[in-house]
Amino acid sequence: MLAEFVDWLSMIFFSLLPILAPVFIATGVGFVWARLGKEYPSDFIGRLVINIGTPCLIIVSMAQTDVQLASIYRVALAAAGVFVVTGVGFAVLLKAFGQSIHTYLPPTVLPNNGNMGLPVCLFAFGEEGLALALGYFLVMMLFTFTAGIAVVAGGGRWRDFALSVVRQPVLWAMAIAVAVLICNWQLPLWLSNTLELLGGFAIPLMMITLGVSLAQLKVRRWHRSIVFSMMRLAGGLLAGWLLCWALDLKGVERGVVLLQSAMPVAVFTYLLALRYERDHQEVAAIVIASTIMAFIGMPVLLWWVLPPA
Repeated sequence: MLAEFVDWLSMIFFSLLPILAPVFIATGVGFVWARLGKEYPSDFIGRLVINIGTPCLIIVSMAQTDVQLASIYRVALAAAGVFVVTGVGFAVLLKAFGQSIHTYLPPTVLPNNGNMGLPVCLFAFGEEGLALALGYFLVMMLFTFTAGIAVVAGGGRWRDFALSVVRQPVLWAMAIAVAVLICNWQLPLWLSNTLELLGGFAIPLMMITLGVSLAQLKVRRWHRSIVFSMMRLAGGLLAGWLLCWALDLKGVERGVVLLQSAMPVAVFTYLLALRYERDHQEVAAIVIASTIMAFIGMPVLLWWVLPPA
């Protein structure tokens, strides 16, 4: 019995290793780099990834994928449902327990669908998983730059929020990508190669930057961070499961929604808390705690969502 269990455990480990190892190692590279005191221009690289790398990745991934637009639509609809369910549910809980919605709602609702979610979905489900994960990522960006900023800032300034959305290159890239899918356009080879080259640096730099960000966050207060981390991880996963059931999602669509819904707190929520003076030390602790917990629980989650070998 013990030998059979060990064999089963070994099989699970080696089947998940190709998915988890690149994410762990690339994130670890960034973490160690920062801990060694090496220079890393996070702001510049972050802008490079968001404004150039990710838009190129979105267009070329959609242009080269065989995924149907209806499939991306279903995942995006599920993502919107997850954000609405967790947003309303957690707002009620925070209000009931007398906690600040401005401080704690964004980190409990907004997951790290870019730096961590995209590579995990890519290595778990291949190019199809990446295309669907990008659809989920787009919805997360929409919520972040509208409702997310509005909650942290305390409402008002809707014109500024609208402008921040319009100025996001990833949203324009998704609009172009959708047009390419609908019209079944074939990109010229020179353009496809250029987009593939520029989009190729997005995911590696996302993972390395995640490691650098985790190493650079200054955490002085850990109390309550575990509770809020569990809200993000378990609450997001539960909401994702409910939306998969409601929309009858199967296969890769279901796997991507569950994985993206269970990602840890987005690092960007810390930057928002810092900018609008919303107890950024507490948010930093939640970001780090949720990321550590997500790394620990990721093998179990992947074992659950991946199809049998």
